[in-house]
Amino acid sequence: MSLDTAEKQELIKSHQVHATDTGSAEVQIAMLSKRISKLSDHLQGNIHDFASRQGLLKMIGKRKRLLSYIKDKNIQKYQDLVQKIGIRG
Repeated sequence: MSLDTAEKQELIKSHQVHATDTGSAEVQIAMLSKRISKLSDHLQGNIHDFASRQGLLKMIGKRKRLLSYIKDKNIQKYQDLVQKIGIRG
């Protein structure tokens, strides 16, 4: 359930902070959110895929930690990111 290069480049361009940004928290959260949605769709049809379910839970935890980091640094940036990605936050 990984992202191909074109999807990654699109996500990076839409969420990057500056021109050479490829790994900021915003970009990481956007990529994790996309992977989480793909993996959730996979698990809807494959309910006994427990290894993928464990990976999904790890990704959700990592995204939650990154979101709390951004929320501690700048609450407005956090709210904008949650709105842009379309998650509850």
